[in-house]
Amino acid sequence: MAKVLDFIKDSYTEVTEKVTWPTWAQLQSHAIIVLVASIIIALIIFVMDKASSNIMELLYNTAS
Repeated sequence: MAKVLDFIKDSYTEVTEKVTWPTWAQLQSHAIIVLVASIIIALIIFVMDKASSNIMELLYNTAS
């Protein structure tokens, strides 16, 4: 039990004294970057899905 308490104390000390937390402006800019990247990736996946769907539909219509 003593090891667990020591771990908790050390973790608290590390989080409060040794970790460098980003500023609010840094958090906002990184959030915008993540949002834009997510939208771009979603659009790429959407285009790939539509293209493969159209190709499959063309193949099925040609075969029948």
